Amino acid sequence: MIAVIPIALVSSIAAVMWIHPRLVKIALMKNIVDNPNARKLQRYPVPVLGGVAVFFGIALGACIACSYAGCLSPLSLVAAMVIMLYTGTMDDILDLEPWLRLAIEVGVVLLLIFSSHTTINSLHSLWGVEGIASVVAIPLTVVAAVGIINAINLVDGVNGLSSTLVIMASIAFGLLFYRVGDMPMLILATVTIGALLPFLFHNLFGGASKMFIGDGGTMVMGVVMASFVVNTLGYESHIVQGIGPSFGVVAFVLAVVAIPVFDTLRVMAGRLLRGTSPLRADRTHLHHLFLEMGYSHSGTTLAIVALNIVVVAAQWFAWQLGASIEVQLYIVVTMGIVVTIGVSLVAGADEENSIKRAARAIGRATHFEAKGGFRRLQRLADRMQI
Repeated sequence: MIAVIPIALVSSIAAVMWIHPRLVKIALMKNIVDNPNARKLQRYPVPVLGGVAVFFGIALGACIACSYAGCLSPLSLVAAMVIMLYTGTMDDILDLEPWLRLAIEVGVVLLLIFSSHTTINSLHSLWGVEGIASVVAIPLTVVAAVGIINAINLVDGVNGLSSTLVIMASIAFGLLFYRVGDMPMLILATVTIGALLPFLFHNLFGGASKMFIGDGGTMVMGVVMASFVVNTLGYESHIVQGIGPSFGVVAFVLAVVAIPVFDTLRVMAGRLLRGTSPLRADRTHLHHLFLEMGYSHSGTTLAIVALNIVVVAAQWFAWQLGASIEVQLYIVVTMGIVVTIGVSLVAGADEENSIKRAARAIGRATHFEAKGGFRRLQRLADRMQI
């Protein structure tokens, strides 16, 4: 059955490679573009139908792989992704009210809960807690899933950041699902990676072929990430049986989404402390701070993804060294807080110090977009659009 994984990967990659140039032409023709303004970082209008391409790759790849493997396609999840894609695309075009988006997100999560009968209904012995009653599990799942959807959406501020973080998370979850033999979730992780890789290539290196993933794409990715989390933390999850009771399931899940989640919490807490709405847009996310310290878009993406990988590695090493599942969680929480707040303190320091000077020096070294190798990749990306 493992032979289905290459099929899933190749079919999702091929689907996005086929549809991407067609969507770029449609977006430019219909003026479905992201225009520059005071908050946005690009200098010219960029098509924003990348989410449609990613959804097409995920859905087609999953259908082909599930047909080959004989597993049921997750129709409720596909329906949820369609709703999120439509909502996000309409938000890109019409700028929907935040409360309306939030209400739709809650409705979609409830759809997934009641159609799949899967919730975060277990802490897997964390603090001695095993099962969680439905009266608590359902609202907990809604809060967690909606939070993840918005965290992925809010982290999308520079080229490649949200999609690279989701690829990293899909690899981590995919390895876990492979270890415990969860074929449907492994297929979903594989087609997500496959759908994002060609999009990411054009997003990072494309000139005429560049396309943003848009709110539709980040909300689709958020639903996929929420599905990974809920299925991992469900009472019927095979994670503990497949790996062992010493593995901190909650700590692992939080580590994988650490930077988007803790950065969102930090930003919203800061807005509340300043007396503004937590939903009011500003330029205080980590990607803004790295850019202010002189990092390029690619350098910012690499730095933030590297920080998230460090958090995941810390949880893995803590598990390997025999730390309890509680200590694994405390390490992840501490690192998530220290990393996100630490970067904000360094970037916001009025006086230059050795740490800030080192950070700026690293940032200057990340400006390789104008170098020969990057230019050759850009020409290749644009030729692929023909």
